[in-house]
Amino acid sequence: MTPGRRSSTFTRLLRHGFTDASAAERLLDSVELAAVRDDPVLLEALGATADPDLALHGLVRLLEAQPGPTARRELLDTLIAAKPLRDRLLGVLGASAALADHLARHPRDWEVLVTYEPRDLHPGVAEFERGLAEAADPVALRVAYRRCLLSIAARDVCGTTDVAQTAAELADLATATLRAALALAEADAPEDAAACRLAVIAMGKCGGHELNYVSDVDVIFVGEAADDADEAKALRSATRLASHMMRICSETTVEGSIWPVDANLRPEGRNGPLVRTLSSHLAYYQRWAKTWEFQALLKARPVAGDPDLGQEYVDALEPMVWKAAERDNFVADVQKMRRRVVENIPAAEVDRELKLGPGGLRDVEFAVQLLQLVHGRTDATLRSGTTLDALQALAAGGYVGRADAVQLDDAYRFLRSMEHRIQLHRLRRTHLVPEDEADLRRLGRSLGLRTDPVTELIREWKQHTGVVRRLHEKLFYRPLLDAVAQLAPGETRLSAEAARERLEALGYADPAAALRHLEALASGVTRKSAIQRTLLPVLLGWFAESADPDAGLLNFRKVSDALGKTPWYLRLLRDEGAAAENLARVLSAGRLAPDLLMRAPEAVALLGDGDGGGLEPRGRAQLEQEILAAAGRADNAEDGVRAARGVRRRELFRTAAADIVDSYGTDTKPVEADQGALVDRVGGAVSDLTAATLAGTLRAVVRDGWGDTLPTRFVMIGMGRFGGHELGYGSDADVLFVHEPREGVAEREAADAANKVVSEMRRLLQIPSADPPLLIDADLRPEGKSGPLVRTLKSYEAYYRRWSLVWESQALLRAEPVAGDEDLGRRFIELVDPLRYPAEGLGEDAVREIRRLKARMESERLPRGADPKLHTKLGPGGLSDVEWTVQLLQLRHGWAEPGLRTTRTREALAAATAAGLLGAEEAAILDEAWVLATRVRNAVMLVRGRAGDTFPSESRELAAVGRYLGYGDGHAGDMLDAYRRTTRRARAVVEELFYGA
Repeated sequence: MTPGRRSSTFTRLLRHGFTDASAAERLLDSVELAAVRDDPVLLEALGATADPDLALHGLVRLLEAQPGPTARRELLDTLIAAKPLRDRLLGVLGASAALADHLARHPRDWEVLVTYEPRDLHPGVAEFERGLAEAADPVALRVAYRRCLLSIAARDVCGTTDVAQTAAELADLATATLRAALALAEADAPEDAAACRLAVIAMGKCGGHELNYVSDVDVIFVGEAADDADEAKALRSATRLASHMMRICSETTVEGSIWPVDANLRPEGRNGPLVRTLSSHLAYYQRWAKTWEFQALLKARPVAGDPDLGQEYVDALEPMVWKAAERDNFVADVQKMRRRVVENIPAAEVDRELKLGPGGLRDVEFAVQLLQLVHGRTDATLRSGTTLDALQALAAGGYVGRADAVQLDDAYRFLRSMEHRIQLHRLRRTHLVPEDEADLRRLGRSLGLRTDPVTELIREWKQHTGVVRRLHEKLFYRPLLDAVAQLAPGETRLSAEAARERLEALGYADPAAALRHLEALASGVTRKSAIQRTLLPVLLGWFAESADPDAGLLNFRKVSDALGKTPWYLRLLRDEGAAAENLARVLSAGRLAPDLLMRAPEAVALLGDGDGGGLEPRGRAQLEQEILAAAGRADNAEDGVRAARGVRRRELFRTAAADIVDSYGTDTKPVEADQGALVDRVGGAVSDLTAATLAGTLRAVVRDGWGDTLPTRFVMIGMGRFGGHELGYGSDADVLFVHEPREGVAEREAADAANKVVSEMRRLLQIPSADPPLLIDADLRPEGKSGPLVRTLKSYEAYYRRWSLVWESQALLRAEPVAGDEDLGRRFIELVDPLRYPAEGLGEDAVREIRRLKARMESERLPRGADPKLHTKLGPGGLSDVEWTVQLLQLRHGWAEPGLRTTRTREALAAATAAGLLGAEEAAILDEAWVLATRVRNAVMLVRGRAGDTFPSESRELAAVGRYLGYGDGHAGDMLDAYRRTTRRARAVVEELFYGA
């Protein structure tokens, strides 16, 4: 060959899509292709394939495998003369290395591609059964199966059949293969065959008539005794036949395997018997089956064995399938199953997963199946096992918007085509998009993308997965809006009854009210209505994930009614990525946050990503600065305190909203894994806010009554949870009031001023208004309720020197100045430090007294009728147990261990561990119980809008507490069990450390 010719051929090969032109030249110069190497028809045909290099290599191997020159000449002549064969054969060789291997092993099988008659274009089960009829053993069955597969692949790659038709043909071939395998098994064991009736029910993609090239074939077996045979013996015979049939298909031979037959969708899965009677199946599904098992039965179809028994099975179970949507937590169970599938994908593969990844095939299938189960109860037209047929029926009935259905249909077809071509290459079961450039190029070209195959493929793939991700959730909700908004003329709408069915299935307890809210929000032609119609499909989905979707939707309507005419509100929800989801979580999580928001709806701006600080808690200094400035601008104390309470309400909402979002998680922000951090964040934020509010209130009262200077120095000492920076949403502010007359001021005048300040502060902070009250509790003062409300520093000193009891020393462990005169606060702490950290620690008498007080409190203070094991404060292993244990360590060792001199429980526990006063495992158990009990109290306040120390008894409220703590629908019992287990372990540590047991 001359250099010029070589150069010319080399260039032509590159132009026709060859990537290794040198190797292609050598193959074209081979003896086998000598007669046709210059034929332009061959080069054009090779260039039209997905991978010209692979097609040419396969062709040479096929020619080499022919039994002689005559056979080789026959193949070449037919190839050049007959375009149908040329397109089919080279198309297969360019797409599938595995089928090229088959043709090299069985060189005459190319002849099945020659015939091109109408009956060959769309074969069914009967045609495939004829193609497998001569297979007398498992090896011959594999060869015949591949021969049939060859014709399916040829029609596929040439575009004679579309992806749905190809999937249906693959399912029909699987049906014929199962029948042939069962026939072989029966021929090997005629006694077993005579003793039983056995039906094979196809499930999954085979049952749905939408099989892949390489997939497990899911089946369920039903067996009955033949005639008067013994049932137990008949079932043993049926089991042997079923097992043999599965091995015939699954085992690897010299011709490889066909595909695995998977019977794990049967009752009890792999732990259950392989074959059951029909009555046994019915008993299981009536009593034990889970929601996903009815979802799987959507695709059940008898395919082999006794046809009458198979039909009896389907007829008997069908009514149960269409009642599945009436089960408790039906939608939540289906969606949870979908999330679990995604979570189990290895992180390195999730972005390449065509089937299971976000925006993948399974998203479309789950969405369609869910809608079928909801509406198929009353509309038999929806009862198809085939995804695309069911989607078309849903659109025709108005259950899915037509435009959405068209987009999903296009996306599903493209993704299934990708999956088919990926599997066809090696005939391997995979759903991962390849990473290799050559594989991506072949894949893109096989789908008709020829200009820049790799770039075009990735762009279209991402575009279609994006469509699926955007639509698969909205699919449930958008038709609800069309049903009430009366838009889109000519569109078939969801009927009122169908809309109620769907809302009930999604967890709405009052679907009629929900439809009224939707109508009010979505009807009309205003800009507000248009934006809300865009937002609501997504919001409804987020509401449905909560324990109380009805409340979420009602609260959204209230907020929208209040702010709907405010331009920034709708712009915030539309344009700020996090705002809409944050709002949905907050509005459906309970009563507290929505109540705070309704009192001043403009606080919704905090939920965005913008400059308003978002949901990050603000520090005490910043809060004090704002509140003091607001109080300073007021004309009188009442106005000043009103301003302070307004800031407090807004900041309580910020804290509650952040807590809810962190606890629930969002699409872009995972659930906060560190539960202790959540507790610390809430405790710190509410405590700082309370201190700042008291500081502002003090400033307003003093300014109104005395101008700039009060006749006496005055400070408030935080006690209990307040001093410990551990306040919850419903906590009172425990304080001590300390004053010290200024120089030249009489003690009576100073005391009167201090008492008047306290009285006025308490009054103003409790005046009924739109803002929540702040209750000040001074019961921890010397002599309790019998003692004076305010004392001088000297009075405290005298009392503590002479009368102080051990419980007061314990209470003072939490003492910390929170508002007022800083110097006086510092001197008070210096006064009480020797009491709370006594030199050489507590004596044994004092330790016994503390233990006696604790035991008495456990027996006397628990509310009547309360379950002690579920009482977060006084129950075993609850807050009191952990706090008293930590405080006893502080009283005994605080004098020697500086780390223990803290008002915060978790800090003190960590310091005690560092000091070796308890083991790390014991500390972790106590910390876990304290954090959990605190979280439960916070959850109860968020859900009910009022404080409580026990779990709610009402089921929706209990479910909402569970949701806050990370438990899905239907798992309230698991939450209570986990709480009892955690506190039981903590109580065992308390018995040892506190009581010395």
